Amino acid sequence: MTELTDDSQSRFRRSVYLLLICVGAGAVLGRIAAVDSVDKISLQDYREKTLQRDFDAQEETLAERFSGEQLQRKRRDVRGKLWRQSQLRRPFLSANDRSRMCTLRALVEADMRVDGAPYSIDKVINEPKWDTIDMVKHDGHLYSSKPPLLPTLMAGEYWVIYKITGMTLGTHPYTVGRIILVTFNVIPLVIYFVLLARLIERFGNSDWGRMFVMAAAVFGTFLTTFAVVVNNHLPAAVSAMIAIYASVRIWFDGERRLRYFVVAGLFAAFTAANELPAAALFAALSVALLFKAPKQTFLAYVPAAIVVVAGFFGTNWIAHQSLKPAYMHRSKDNKDDNWYDYSYTRNGKEYESYWKDPAGIDKGEESPLAYAVHVLIGHHGIFSLTPIWLLSLAGAALWLCKGDRPLRELALLITVVSLVCLAFYLSRGPFFRNYGGMTSGLRWMFWFAPMWLLLMLPAADAMASRRWTRGIALVALIASVFSAAYPIWNPWVHPWLMNYMHYLGWV
Repeated sequence: MTELTDDSQSRFRRSVYLLLICVGAGAVLGRIAAVDSVDKISLQDYREKTLQRDFDAQEETLAERFSGEQLQRKRRDVRGKLWRQSQLRRPFLSANDRSRMCTLRALVEADMRVDGAPYSIDKVINEPKWDTIDMVKHDGHLYSSKPPLLPTLMAGEYWVIYKITGMTLGTHPYTVGRIILVTFNVIPLVIYFVLLARLIERFGNSDWGRMFVMAAAVFGTFLTTFAVVVNNHLPAAVSAMIAIYASVRIWFDGERRLRYFVVAGLFAAFTAANELPAAALFAALSVALLFKAPKQTFLAYVPAAIVVVAGFFGTNWIAHQSLKPAYMHRSKDNKDDNWYDYSYTRNGKEYESYWKDPAGIDKGEESPLAYAVHVLIGHHGIFSLTPIWLLSLAGAALWLCKGDRPLRELALLITVVSLVCLAFYLSRGPFFRNYGGMTSGLRWMFWFAPMWLLLMLPAADAMASRRWTRGIALVALIASVFSAAYPIWNPWVHPWLMNYMHYLGWV
């Protein structure tokens, strides 16, 4: 057998990376094409057959009363009305992603706008199947509880689709929704994979270790699980990856071209805009680059970051006349500053805010100790659901103890930021100890995936030389892929481990 040269080995690995990326992207595209509230399919089929009989009966009456274009117009009106009544299924799988999509409709569709309150979703939630509990109320209007910057960016594409085709999220939710998902989830995910593959190739030391980490990236984390819904966790992870990549070029390679500082500042700030605790990463990178290259950091990094900061607070001010995000207006002492304490009318019926008396997991975990256990190794456990992160722990220790200085600094930065954010979530009050609500994992930590995958490299390399250690790593990978694939139809479900604990009567 001919031994591969270094160049041919590198080409071989890059081919494997490309294959994994293509398979992963294809799998996500397939899931987006099939995304649906599958629990409603048979029930909607029955309703559609019933309403078809109603339409046939009405059509006979219409044919007696109208003719020509007037008859066709009446037929369209009746069919449209009956179609809207039949709709039980939808491609937006939870109150969380519908909340953001409601904002898109309010910003773009003329008949969904509220005068003087461009971000208000008052009219949208009265549409069939456009309900959401992730909303707040102030100044007499309802709004999404999500920060408005990301929906505002998404509204740009939606406006183009709306103006060119006339399609709306109300009339064509599947078509328009899937276009938006491909644009804001799949394309960024592919960029994420490509940049990660470059860093894997750079920092890895073995063929097996590099390919293992790449396979873990494509199939073993919850980022692909959440790629079928609009969410802030995937954009945050992609932004963190881009910021880390640009910072590595600056820190390790001595790169001083301003574009790398612009990219680092823009995406470090955007990570924090999507995940507020990621301000820890933003601060760490800012200090590091200011120390390494103060001139370029002031000239390029800072202005780029200011653009995002201005966008975040600017859109929030336009939406709410407040610099604080809507979800931070939850005062126990000042009712006027508790935007979650309200009632509202939907289709003529009065409702109370869900958050006045949340149910199930949203009530929060009473015991801080139980919460910490389940966050780490329990039913929402970082390590129990995704045991590949145990390799990241080992890899962090290896780089901190045996890596050269730049690798030690990178490992230290990731470790400190991870601990700070984890401590933040573990220290919150009972109401916020809810594991992220109805979700298949501890979604607040998903954005760490690119950094933890890099930390995994030295451990994967160390395990590559022995069959039994490779076996351990592969078992961890199988378990992680299982957890990520378990919510195949909808990521907004309980993790398999929690369902199993329910079955056993443990929780």
